[in-house]
Order: sequence, then structure tokens, then C-alpha cells
Amino acid sequence: MTRKTRNVKRDRAATFYALLFTRRGVIAMATTESVRRVERVTQGKTWPRLDYILAITVGALLVMGLMMVYSSTFDLAYQAKGQSAYYLIRQVMWVAFGLAALLGLARLDYSHLHRMSIPLMGVMLVLLVLVLILGKELNGARRTLANGSIQPSELTKLAVVVYIADWLASKGEKIRDVSYGLVPFGVLIGVIAGLIVLEPNFSTASLIVLTAATMFFLAGAELTQMLGGGAVATVTFGMLVMNSAHAKDRILGFVKMFSDPTQVSWQLQQSLVALGSGGILGRGLGASRQKLLHLPLPATDSIFAIIGEEMGLVGCLIVIGLFAVLAYRGFKIAAQAPDVFGALLAAGATSWLVFEAMFNIAAMTGLVPFTGIPLPFISYGGSALVSAMGAVGILLSVSRGTRRKARHGSANLDFGRRDRRPRLSRTGGR
Repeated sequence: MTRKTRNVKRDRAATFYALLFTRRGVIAMATTESVRRVERVTQGKTWPRLDYILAITVGALLVMGLMMVYSSTFDLAYQAKGQSAYYLIRQVMWVAFGLAALLGLARLDYSHLHRMSIPLMGVMLVLLVLVLILGKELNGARRTLANGSIQPSELTKLAVVVYIADWLASKGEKIRDVSYGLVPFGVLIGVIAGLIVLEPNFSTASLIVLTAATMFFLAGAELTQMLGGGAVATVTFGMLVMNSAHAKDRILGFVKMFSDPTQVSWQLQQSLVALGSGGILGRGLGASRQKLLHLPLPATDSIFAIIGEEMGLVGCLIVIGLFAVLAYRGFKIAAQAPDVFGALLAAGATSWLVFEAMFNIAAMTGLVPFTGIPLPFISYGGSALVSAMGAVGILLSVSRGTRRKARHGSANLDFGRRDRRPRLSRTGGR
């Protein structure tokens, strides 16, 4: 073999091995880059695992709500609209809007709500003023805009939770000082509740005050401040009720019921008849008699009575059990939140939904004066449903934040103490 031939073969071999190793290098580099890209996507874009128990619980309430809305309205819808599923279709539409709000807020890092709290509260205050001026009057009240499609007082519940959580978290230890804590808190909530009372809507105003007061207490307010503020609020509320004929009649009718049961209101009478006639297992879905022009507002305020009549005691206990699970998961998320703002957001959202359910069920069973508060996720209505699902979205966002911090090595905070200060109020000392 000549030298020239050997040189040619050596050059070919060198070229082959160079190409081989170059391809391996390119493949290896491409593989490494792909792995790095997957890791970046995994770390930056994949959601931490959601609280599936909470999500399934809310889903079950929504399914029961759609079922009961159709059951309580198909006869009325057919007679009034010529389509038995008219109200069901509208409720499904609102569920779709609510799901959009839930998923959007669940995807959003809840810390961004800091910047949104003031604009959100400002918009709600404007809407509360506009409804008094431009709202359509119905049964002596102005509560809705856009032909009844928007009820600002319902949306205000969500805005109040976000704003109050931000305001309380920013105060820190100053919340124990009356001039920094109780006084501005009382003025702020008084303005919001006052605008809602002017509609008039005493039940929603009371719910907002109770939710905000719970958040104030959990943020570390002194028990003596809470008692003093509660006394002032009670006296103020009593004076407003006595100057409102509608609210006064409800309160006095409830008080008279204990001395003379025949004085019970017509709506409560029909509600108790519905609950009693349902027995243990109920009459069956769609078989309610009280919804046929006997029980007022069967698809909204009185829907729990329809559940009792058609699904019996078992159905009522299922609803109560689902709300108990929601309360447990919500307060657990609050207890494990990585910061004060997240804890107050979760506690406020949970308190609002639980109090609302309690008020509705208690009114239907005669334990409290009748209120116009809907049953969350179940009663027919758009604004209430969307705002309630927005609250669940916030809970899921706080839960995701907790899991994200835990994955990166942050320990959960104790329920009793948060950032080295008591989370629950106590008398005496700091």
C-alpha cells in the first residue's frame, strides 16, 4: 500500500470519527438542553398540586345546585318562558363565568392581590353608590344593575375579603392600637355596610360586618376591642332596624314566634311544611309541592327547604356535611398559609362562605329571623355564584402558595403564632 493510499484512508477515518463524535456531542448537547428545558417548565410553569378535596367538595355543591335549580324552577319556567330549562341554562352560564373566575384566581399568585385590593375596593364602592342612583327598584329595594344581572353587594363580599386582608396584614402590631386598628377599621366597614343598608339589604351588610370582624380578630386584635366594637355595632344596627319598617317587621315577627307560634311569617311556615313533609328520604326529585306558588323564592333564598322536601333529612345532612368539609379545608389552608396576608385571605373567604350557609339554613329552620342571604353554590343567581367561586379560587391559590413554599423548604407556620406574634386575640399584653 502506497503512502498516498494510507494517508487517504487515515484522513477518511479521522473524518468519520470526528463526524461520529460530533454527532454524539450534538445529540448529547441537544438531550441536555431538552432536559434543562423540561426542568425549567416543570419548576416555573407546572402548578403545585391543588387541594383536590376542596375542589371536589365545591364541585359536588355545584352539581347539587344545578339539579335543585332545575327541580325548583321547571314548572315556573315553562309557564312564564315556555321552556322548562330556561333558568337552568342561565345558571349553567353563570357557573361557566364562575369557573373562569375560580381558575383565574387559582392560577394567580395570591401575593399579586396586594396591588389589586385598593382598585378593587374602589370599584365596588362606586358600584354601591351607582346602584342607589341607577339601580332598578324591586319590592322597595334597589340592589341590582344592568336589568338585574349585577348585584354589587354580592361582589363586594369578595372585595372586602381581599382589601381587609391586605389592610390588616400591613398593620402588623399596630392593629392593637385603637387609633390605628379599631377606629379606622370601624369607619371603613361602617361606610361599606352603610351603603348596603341604604339599598336596603340588612342581611348582606350583617354578613360583611361579621366576616370582617372575624378577620380582625384573627389578625390579632384585643378581645376588649372586639367586645367594645361589637357593642357599638349592635346598638347601631338596632337603631337602623327600628327605623326600617321591613326589617322591624321581620325582627318582631321572629320574637313573637316564641310566645305565639301562629305569628310565624308565611315564608317560614311554608319552609317548615316543606322540611317536615320531606321526612327522612324526601318525596323525590321534582316532586316538591311547596314550590308551586306556596313557598316564596324557592330557587333562591328558600332552596334549602326544597332540598329538604325532595331529598329529605338525608339530603339536608349531605349539604351540611359538604359545607363542613369546606370549612375544615378552608381553615386548614389558612392555618398552613406561608404569610399573614395568605392566612387572612383564606380565613376571610372561608368565614364568609360558612357564615352565609349558616344564615341561610338557620333562617329556613326558624333559628334566626328570615334573611335574604342565598345558599352558596346552590341558590339561583349570578353575582352570588361568581363571587363565591372567586372565593374558592383564592383558597386554591393560597393552598398552591403553601405547597410551593413547602417544596422549596419553607416550613408551615403555626396556627397560634404567625411571624412571632399571636394570631388569635388575647386579653392583656402583646
